[in-house]
Amino acid sequence: MDPGFTSPAIRMLESMSETSPLFMIVTFVVFVAFFVVDLFVVGRRPHVPSTRECVQHIAFFVAAAVIFGVLVWFFAGSRPAVEFYSGWLTEYSLSIDNLFVFVIIMSNFAVPKRLQKYVLSVGIMVALVLRGLFILVGAAIITRFTWVFFLFGGFLIYTAAKMVFGDEESDEDYQENALIHLLRKVVKVTDTYDGERLRTTVSGVRYWTPMLIVFLTIGTTDVMFAFDSIPAIFGLTKDPFIVFSSNVFALLGLQQLYFLLGALLDKLVYLPAGLSVVLGFIGVKLIMEALHGNTLPFINGGRPIEQVPEVPTWLSLVVIVVAIGGASVASVITMRRMERLGSAHDVNAHDSDDIQ
Repeated sequence: MDPGFTSPAIRMLESMSETSPLFMIVTFVVFVAFFVVDLFVVGRRPHVPSTRECVQHIAFFVAAAVIFGVLVWFFAGSRPAVEFYSGWLTEYSLSIDNLFVFVIIMSNFAVPKRLQKYVLSVGIMVALVLRGLFILVGAAIITRFTWVFFLFGGFLIYTAAKMVFGDEESDEDYQENALIHLLRKVVKVTDTYDGERLRTTVSGVRYWTPMLIVFLTIGTTDVMFAFDSIPAIFGLTKDPFIVFSSNVFALLGLQQLYFLLGALLDKLVYLPAGLSVVLGFIGVKLIMEALHGNTLPFINGGRPIEQVPEVPTWLSLVVIVVAIGGASVASVITMRRMERLGSAHDVNAHDSDDIQ
């Protein structure tokens, strides 16, 4: 590709990625096609997806991610492919955890059930654009300042500890962020929805509908979540193309997962523990990498600490699979045990009533 016809962002991607420019372009075109079809074909008729529809869509996107990883393996090698799978699983798990807040947002804004899929589609696209910018900035920073891994690593370890030991805010305590609060003050917003419309007319006056606020809330909230997830995936790979692809595949199908797991999210009791293990592991890995490539003058005289071992990519994938898989299995076992205890309690209570 002629350097004269490429943007600085594209040249940076080429220099930091092991995948070919053609593969990147084709991938981005496919991503755009996914979202266009989802929004303008599948989403043209607002409806509540059935369980069967949700399962089919999730299975399709999971299969697409697996196939994409195989293609990365074929065109770029085994290491980028393993990095993609590790990043995708991490981002997907964090996205599931974030669904808790999406449920509360939909409830707080009283979004009609049939419009929620459309809201999630647009909100996710807004989030992807913002995440893409965030990833480009992050990639530019880590190529010039390797010491930033100390900050990323420390932040992830802090986040992991907070998930385990900190006082989690109740979902009911969710509040609008400052941007949304400011927007409400400067624009006229109606109290009711007008289908999918962003603008409506009331008594001859043009108003924004609550749909605008919901779109921006979903998008900006997801970016806030990215402050955890983006540093985490940069701890697994430095390739911005792999980072972005992992984010896209993690968000594809998220809306179907929202409808499928919405009522079950509070039963995944051990998911935060599994995520804390993953984030803590990646945080330690980042600090080890920072020490291994150290340039800070007050640490070892500004020289790299060669004795610090490098964590192999395959080990990261194993830790992620075991932590998330173990947390999910433990949650299912606990949920079934509680259901059996509840059934036994109901039977005993019924027998007691009969005796009386």
